[in-house]
Amino acid sequence: MDDTQKMLQAIVNGQSAIKQELLSKIDKVDKKLDGLDEKLDNVEENLTGRIDKVGKQLAYLEDDAPTREEYDNLEKKVDRIEHKATPTL
Repeated sequence: MDDTQKMLQAIVNGQSAIKQELLSKIDKVDKKLDGLDEKLDNVEENLTGRIDKVGKQLAYLEDDAPTREEYDNLEKKVDRIEHKATPTL
């Protein structure tokens, strides 16, 4: 081997080493991203569950709230009870 071939071989070996190093770092990043994807999926599931619970609670609360007519009737009943409870002088 002459000097030119030795230099070319050194360059090729250097590039091969750099490629292997980059591939190993890329693999590490891929593994970290996979872990983050799993964590994000868990967070999404937890948030979805919480939002569903809050939605159900809101729906039940809305069902328990009196309608306008019920509220008006309740006001009339309270007025009648107040008049009965207060003695007339």
